[in-house]
Amino acid sequence: MGRPLRIQYPGALYHITSRGNERKKIFVHDADRIRFLEILKDYHDCHGILIHSYVLMDNHYHLILETPYDNLSKVMHGINSNYTGYFNRRYKRTGHLLQGRYKAILVDKDNYLMELSRYVHLNPVRAKAADRPEQYRWSSYCGYIGKEKASPWIEYIWVLTQLSHDIKKASRKYKEFVEEGLRKEITTPLKDVYGQTVLGDEKFITKIKKMLTGKALSNEIIARQRLKMRPNPDEIIKAVAKAFGVNEDMVREKGQRNSMARKAAIYLVQRYSGLKNEEIGEMFGGIHFSAVSKAADRLKQETAENKQVAKLVGAVNSKFKA
Repeated sequence: MGRPLRIQYPGALYHITSRGNERKKIFVHDADRIRFLEILKDYHDCHGILIHSYVLMDNHYHLILETPYDNLSKVMHGINSNYTGYFNRRYKRTGHLLQGRYKAILVDKDNYLMELSRYVHLNPVRAKAADRPEQYRWSSYCGYIGKEKASPWIEYIWVLTQLSHDIKKASRKYKEFVEEGLRKEITTPLKDVYGQTVLGDEKFITKIKKMLTGKALSNEIIARQRLKMRPNPDEIIKAVAKAFGVNEDMVREKGQRNSMARKAAIYLVQRYSGLKNEEIGEMFGGIHFSAVSKAADRLKQETAENKQVAKLVGAVNSKFKA
Protein backbone atom coordinates (compact mmCIF):
# COMPACT_ATOMS: atom_id res chain seq x y z
CA MET A 1 0.00 0.00 0.00
CA GLY A 2 1.31 3.46 -0.87
CA ARG A 3 2.68 5.76 1.80
CA PRO A 4 0.98 9.10 2.41
CA LEU A 5 2.97 12.10 1.33
CA ARG A 6 4.58 14.23 4.05
CA ILE A 7 4.67 17.88 3.02
CA GLN A 8 6.77 19.96 5.40
CA TYR A 9 7.65 23.64 5.49
CA PRO A 10 7.94 26.33 8.19
CA GLY A 11 4.52 27.44 9.42
CA ALA A 12 2.62 24.42 8.09
CA LEU A 13 -0.58 23.38 9.89
CA TYR A 14 -1.68 19.74 10.15
CA HIS A 15 -4.56 17.61 11.29
CA ILE A 16 -2.85 14.62 12.91
CA THR A 17 -4.47 11.31 13.78
CA SER A 18 -2.91 8.17 15.19
CA ARG A 19 -4.74 4.96 16.08
CA GLY A 20 -4.04 1.96 18.26
CA ASN A 21 -2.69 -1.14 16.57
CA GLU A 22 -5.63 -3.42 15.64
CA ARG A 23 -7.82 -0.56 16.94
CA LYS A 24 -6.91 -1.48 20.53
CA LYS A 25 -6.92 1.07 23.35
CA ILE A 26 -3.94 3.37 23.62
CA PHE A 27 -5.33 5.08 26.74
CA VAL A 28 -6.43 2.63 29.44
CA HIS A 29 -6.52 4.88 32.51
CA ASP A 30 -6.63 8.64 33.09
CA ALA A 31 -2.95 8.48 34.04
CA ASP A 32 -2.18 7.51 30.45
CA ARG A 33 -3.91 10.57 29.05
CA ILE A 34 -2.20 12.79 31.60
CA ARG A 35 1.18 11.37 30.53
CA PHE A 36 0.39 11.94 26.84
CA LEU A 37 -0.54 15.57 27.53
CA GLU A 38 2.71 16.00 29.48
CA ILE A 39 4.60 14.78 26.42
CA LEU A 40 2.70 17.23 24.20
CA LYS A 41 3.59 20.07 26.57
CA ASP A 42 7.26 19.04 26.56
CA TYR A 43 7.36 19.07 22.76
CA HIS A 44 5.57 22.42 22.68
CA ASP A 45 8.19 23.87 25.04
CA CYS A 46 11.28 22.23 23.51
CA HIS A 47 10.46 22.14 19.79
CA GLY A 48 8.32 25.24 19.32
CA ILE A 49 5.21 23.50 17.99
CA LEU A 50 1.82 25.19 18.32
CA ILE A 51 -1.08 22.96 19.37
CA HIS A 52 -4.41 24.51 18.40
CA SER A 53 -6.74 21.66 19.45
CA TYR A 54 -6.67 18.08 20.66
CA VAL A 55 -8.92 15.24 21.72
CA LEU A 56 -7.83 11.93 23.24
CA MET A 57 -10.23 9.05 22.64
CA ASP A 58 -9.74 5.47 23.90
CA ASN A 59 -8.05 4.06 20.80
CA HIS A 60 -6.89 7.16 18.91
CA TYR A 61 -6.16 10.84 19.17
CA HIS A 62 -6.60 13.98 17.05
CA LEU A 63 -4.25 16.96 17.06
CA ILE A 64 -4.31 20.21 15.14
CA LEU A 65 -0.66 21.11 15.17
CA GLU A 66 1.40 23.90 13.59
CA THR A 67 5.16 23.68 12.96
CA PRO A 68 6.87 27.09 12.78
CA TYR A 69 10.23 25.30 12.40
CA ASP A 70 9.49 22.66 9.72
CA ASN A 71 9.96 19.75 12.12
CA LEU A 72 6.80 17.62 11.82
CA SER A 73 8.53 14.25 11.31
CA LYS A 74 10.94 14.76 14.19
CA VAL A 75 8.17 15.96 16.51
CA MET A 76 5.66 13.22 15.71
CA HIS A 77 8.28 10.46 15.86
CA GLY A 78 9.29 11.76 19.28
CA ILE A 79 5.76 12.11 20.65
CA ASN A 80 4.65 8.66 19.53
CA SER A 81 7.92 6.94 20.52
CA ASN A 82 7.90 8.57 23.95
CA TYR A 83 4.33 7.58 24.62
CA THR A 84 4.79 4.02 23.30
CA GLY A 85 7.80 3.58 25.60
CA TYR A 86 5.79 4.82 28.57
CA PHE A 87 2.80 2.59 27.72
CA ASN A 88 4.91 -0.54 27.20
CA ARG A 89 6.74 -0.04 30.48
CA ARG A 90 3.53 0.64 32.43
CA TYR A 91 1.69 -2.37 31.05
CA LYS A 92 4.72 -4.68 30.73
CA ARG A 93 4.29 -5.22 27.01
CA THR A 94 6.46 -5.02 23.90
CA GLY A 95 5.92 -4.20 20.24
CA HIS A 96 3.93 -1.62 18.35
CA LEU A 97 1.26 0.35 20.17
CA LEU A 98 0.14 2.47 17.22
CA GLN A 99 -1.19 1.33 13.85
CA GLY A 100 1.42 2.14 11.21
CA ARG A 101 2.45 5.74 10.58
CA TYR A 102 0.46 8.66 11.92
CA LYS A 103 -1.79 10.40 9.39
CA ALA A 104 -0.99 14.05 8.70
CA ILE A 105 -3.24 16.20 6.52
CA LEU A 106 -1.80 19.57 5.54
CA VAL A 107 -4.42 22.25 6.30
CA ASP A 108 -5.20 25.65 4.80
CA LYS A 109 -5.19 27.62 8.06
CA ASP A 110 -7.15 30.63 6.85
CA ASN A 111 -10.04 28.65 5.38
CA TYR A 112 -10.26 25.43 7.39
CA LEU A 113 -8.81 25.76 10.91
CA MET A 114 -12.07 27.02 12.45
CA GLU A 115 -14.17 24.20 10.97
CA LEU A 116 -11.55 21.60 11.75
CA SER A 117 -11.36 22.74 15.37
CA ARG A 118 -15.12 22.20 15.71
CA TYR A 119 -14.79 18.77 14.05
CA VAL A 120 -12.11 17.72 16.55
CA HIS A 121 -14.02 19.00 19.58
CA LEU A 122 -17.22 17.22 18.53
CA ASN A 123 -15.43 13.88 18.16
CA PRO A 124 -16.49 12.59 21.62
CA VAL A 125 -20.14 13.42 20.81
CA ARG A 126 -19.97 11.60 17.46
CA ALA A 127 -18.39 8.61 19.25
CA LYS A 128 -21.14 8.74 21.92
CA ALA A 129 -18.53 9.20 24.65
CA ALA A 130 -20.42 12.32 25.82
CA ASP A 131 -23.69 14.09 25.10
CA ARG A 132 -21.99 17.48 24.91
CA PRO A 133 -18.37 18.35 24.09
CA GLU A 134 -17.77 20.16 27.39
CA GLN A 135 -18.66 16.97 29.28
CA TYR A 136 -15.63 15.22 27.82
CA ARG A 137 -12.58 15.91 29.95
CA TRP A 138 -9.86 14.92 27.51
CA SER A 139 -10.03 17.65 24.90
CA SER A 140 -9.01 21.28 24.55
CA TYR A 141 -12.64 22.43 24.26
CA CYS A 142 -13.26 23.56 27.86
CA GLY A 143 -10.26 25.88 27.66
CA TYR A 144 -11.77 27.47 24.55
CA ILE A 145 -15.10 28.26 26.18
CA GLY A 146 -13.70 29.36 29.56
CA LYS A 147 -15.08 26.40 31.49
CA GLU A 148 -11.61 25.55 32.76
CA LYS A 149 -8.34 27.45 33.08
CA ALA A 150 -6.61 27.90 29.73
CA SER A 151 -3.49 25.76 29.27
CA PRO A 152 -0.44 27.90 28.45
CA TRP A 153 0.66 25.44 25.75
CA ILE A 154 -2.62 25.46 23.78
CA GLU A 155 -2.91 28.03 20.98
CA TYR A 156 -6.49 29.21 21.56
CA ILE A 157 -5.94 32.73 20.33
CA TRP A 158 -5.91 32.23 16.55
CA VAL A 159 -9.35 30.59 16.40
CA LEU A 160 -10.91 32.87 19.01
CA THR A 161 -9.72 36.13 17.45
CA GLN A 162 -11.42 35.16 14.20
CA LEU A 163 -14.66 35.64 16.13
CA SER A 164 -13.86 38.66 18.29
CA HIS A 165 -10.88 40.46 19.84
CA ASP A 166 -12.79 40.46 23.12
CA ILE A 167 -11.78 36.99 24.35
CA LYS A 168 -14.84 36.45 26.58
CA LYS A 169 -17.12 37.36 23.69
CA ALA A 170 -15.06 35.18 21.35
CA SER A 171 -15.40 32.20 23.73
CA ARG A 172 -19.21 32.60 23.75
CA LYS A 173 -19.28 32.81 19.96
CA TYR A 174 -17.04 29.77 19.63
CA LYS A 175 -19.32 27.78 21.92
CA GLU A 176 -22.30 28.80 19.74
CA PHE A 177 -20.35 27.78 16.63
CA VAL A 178 -19.54 24.33 18.05
CA GLU A 179 -23.08 23.81 19.38
CA GLU A 180 -24.43 24.46 15.91
CA GLY A 181 -22.99 21.02 15.19
CA LEU A 182 -25.20 19.55 17.93
CA ARG A 183 -28.40 21.07 16.57
CA LYS A 184 -27.90 20.03 12.97
CA GLU A 185 -25.73 17.69 10.98
CA ILE A 186 -22.51 19.42 9.95
CA THR A 187 -20.59 17.97 7.03
CA THR A 188 -17.05 16.99 7.96
CA PRO A 189 -14.46 19.39 6.52
CA LEU A 190 -12.31 16.33 5.75
CA LYS A 191 -14.58 15.57 2.79
CA ASP A 192 -12.61 18.25 0.93
CA VAL A 193 -9.20 16.60 1.39
CA TYR A 194 -7.31 16.61 -1.91
CA GLY A 195 -5.05 13.71 -2.85
CA GLN A 196 -5.52 12.25 0.66
CA THR A 197 -2.99 14.83 1.84
CA VAL A 198 -4.12 18.47 1.54
CA LEU A 199 -7.17 20.27 2.93
CA GLY A 200 -7.56 23.68 1.36
CA ASP A 201 -9.12 25.82 -1.32
CA GLU A 202 -7.99 25.83 -4.95
CA LYS A 203 -5.47 28.62 -4.37
CA PHE A 204 -3.87 26.75 -1.45
CA ILE A 205 -3.67 23.48 -3.40
CA THR A 206 -2.04 25.28 -6.34
CA LYS A 207 0.51 26.79 -3.93
CA ILE A 208 1.38 23.32 -2.60
CA LYS A 209 1.66 21.88 -6.11
CA LYS A 210 4.09 24.65 -7.06
CA MET A 211 6.07 23.94 -3.91
CA LEU A 212 6.40 20.29 -4.95
CA THR A 213 7.32 21.04 -8.56
CA GLY A 214 10.75 19.65 -9.36
CA LYS A 215 10.92 17.54 -6.21
CA ALA A 216 11.35 13.79 -6.64
CA LEU A 217 8.33 11.99 -5.19
CA SER A 218 8.49 8.26 -4.51
CA ASN A 219 6.16 6.07 -6.57
CA GLU A 220 4.91 4.66 -3.26
CA ILE A 221 3.41 8.02 -2.29
CA ILE A 222 -0.38 7.96 -2.63
CA ALA A 223 -0.85 11.58 -3.63
CA ARG A 224 1.94 11.66 -6.22
CA GLN A 225 -0.16 12.09 -9.37
CA ARG A 226 -2.78 14.43 -7.96
CA LEU A 227 -0.24 16.79 -6.42
CA LYS A 228 1.89 17.15 -9.52
CA MET A 229 1.51 20.63 -11.01
CA ARG A 230 -0.47 20.11 -14.21
CA PRO A 231 0.09 22.35 -17.23
CA ASN A 232 -2.63 24.70 -18.39
CA PRO A 233 -4.47 23.24 -21.45
CA ASP A 234 -4.06 26.57 -23.25
CA GLU A 235 -0.29 26.26 -22.86
CA ILE A 236 -0.41 22.80 -24.43
CA ILE A 237 -2.51 23.97 -27.38
CA LYS A 238 -0.21 26.95 -27.95
CA ALA A 239 2.88 24.70 -27.91
CA VAL A 240 1.29 22.25 -30.37
CA ALA A 241 0.25 25.04 -32.75
CA LYS A 242 3.78 26.43 -32.71
CA ALA A 243 5.42 23.05 -33.29
CA PHE A 244 3.11 22.20 -36.21
CA GLY A 245 3.23 25.73 -37.65
CA VAL A 246 -0.51 26.37 -37.57
CA ASN A 247 -2.87 28.91 -36.02
CA GLU A 248 -4.29 28.06 -32.57
CA ASP A 249 -7.84 28.56 -33.87
CA MET A 250 -7.27 25.79 -36.41
CA VAL A 251 -6.34 23.47 -33.56
CA ARG A 252 -9.45 24.29 -31.54
CA GLU A 253 -12.11 24.52 -34.28
CA LYS A 254 -14.55 21.69 -34.82
CA GLY A 255 -14.49 20.15 -38.28
CA GLN A 256 -10.70 19.86 -38.59
CA ARG A 257 -10.92 16.05 -38.52
CA ASN A 258 -7.76 15.41 -40.51
CA SER A 259 -5.67 18.01 -38.73
CA MET A 260 -2.67 16.26 -37.20
CA ALA A 261 -2.03 19.27 -34.96
CA ARG A 262 -5.59 19.09 -33.59
CA LYS A 263 -5.27 15.39 -32.84
CA ALA A 264 -1.91 15.99 -31.17
CA ALA A 265 -3.38 18.77 -29.02
CA ILE A 266 -6.33 16.61 -27.96
CA TYR A 267 -4.01 13.74 -27.12
CA LEU A 268 -1.59 15.90 -25.07
CA VAL A 269 -4.35 17.81 -23.25
CA GLN A 270 -5.95 14.48 -22.35
CA ARG A 271 -2.61 13.16 -21.14
CA TYR A 272 -1.42 16.09 -19.04
CA SER A 273 -4.25 18.44 -18.06
CA GLY A 274 -6.18 16.14 -15.71
CA LEU A 275 -9.45 17.23 -17.37
CA LYS A 276 -12.28 14.81 -18.11
CA ASN A 277 -12.99 13.92 -21.74
CA GLU A 278 -16.25 15.91 -21.59
CA GLU A 279 -14.31 19.03 -20.54
CA ILE A 280 -11.70 18.46 -23.25
CA GLY A 281 -14.46 18.09 -25.83
CA GLU A 282 -15.80 21.53 -24.88
CA MET A 283 -12.36 23.06 -25.44
CA PHE A 284 -12.22 21.64 -28.96
CA GLY A 285 -15.47 23.00 -30.36
CA GLY A 286 -17.95 20.98 -28.31
CA ILE A 287 -17.11 17.52 -29.66
CA HIS A 288 -18.47 14.40 -27.93
CA PHE A 289 -16.32 12.86 -25.20
CA SER A 290 -15.98 9.67 -27.27
CA ALA A 291 -14.49 11.75 -30.11
CA VAL A 292 -11.76 12.88 -27.71
CA SER A 293 -10.72 9.29 -27.05
CA LYS A 294 -10.87 8.42 -30.77
CA ALA A 295 -8.73 11.43 -31.73
CA ALA A 296 -6.14 10.52 -29.09
CA ASP A 297 -6.07 6.90 -30.27
CA ARG A 298 -5.63 7.97 -33.91
CA LEU A 299 -2.74 10.21 -32.92
CA LYS A 300 -0.99 7.30 -31.17
CA GLN A 301 -1.35 5.25 -34.34
CA GLU A 302 -0.02 8.11 -36.50
CA THR A 303 3.08 8.54 -34.33
CA ALA A 304 3.80 4.81 -34.64
CA GLU A 305 3.59 4.99 -38.45
CA ASN A 306 4.96 8.48 -39.22
CA LYS A 307 8.41 9.48 -37.89
CA GLN A 308 7.89 13.16 -38.68
CA VAL A 309 4.66 13.30 -36.67
CA ALA A 310 6.32 11.35 -33.87
CA LYS A 311 9.16 13.89 -33.80
CA LEU A 312 6.80 16.88 -33.60
CA VAL A 313 4.65 15.30 -30.90
CA GLY A 314 7.76 14.21 -28.98
CA ALA A 315 9.09 17.78 -29.01
CA VAL A 316 5.88 19.10 -27.41
CA ASN A 317 5.61 16.11 -25.10
CA SER A 318 9.09 16.81 -23.68
CA LYS A 319 7.94 20.25 -22.49
CA PHE A 320 5.21 18.86 -20.26
CA LYS A 321 6.14 15.41 -19.06
CA ALA A 322 7.23 15.17 -15.41
